[in-house]
Amino acid sequence: MAPVGMFSAAPYHIISYGTLLGTTVFHTFVGGIISYQHLPRPFFGSLMAKIFPAYFVMQTALPVVLALTYPGSVLTGAASGVAGVLQPANRWSVLMPLALALAGGVANLAVVGPATTQCMEDRRVQEKKDGKKAYDAAPHSQEMTAMNKRFSILHGVSSALNLVEFFALLGYGFTLAARVV
Repeated sequence: MAPVGMFSAAPYHIISYGTLLGTTVFHTFVGGIISYQHLPRPFFGSLMAKIFPAYFVMQTALPVVLALTYPGSVLTGAASGVAGVLQPANRWSVLMPLALALAGGVANLAVVGPATTQCMEDRRVQEKKDGKKAYDAAPHSQEMTAMNKRFSILHGVSSALNLVEFFALLGYGFTLAARVV
């Protein structure tokens, strides 16, 4: 086996994949849940408003890094980098999971995340007008009811995008593993 040096794309590919999957697993199934369970709601919201932009940047940038560093094969003549990702043989096992991961990251970074943050801010303003927290027991003003519904929808869409990325990354992990054995 040829030595893999620091100028080879392969280690950067594996490190990027591990970072992306690890961050996604930790944020989705550990950090986010524990924070929600143990922080007062306003602190949790403030924490997530700071974490999500960095998280979504990673979810957007690292699939691009994975495509750029995709390791080809000298033995089979498979191309590396984006050319390798775009090969017809890699359409479902490489391109699709990386494209899904990228699309989810871009959607959360550029559209859903900012809309959710704006909705949270709008709810804070409405809370002051109503004299009641968004998460207090009903009844709520019509405005707050509409904002709570909008927030729930945005949060659900963001969570769904995150889970699609998670499963796409798991699938891609099997593709990587098949190349190792």
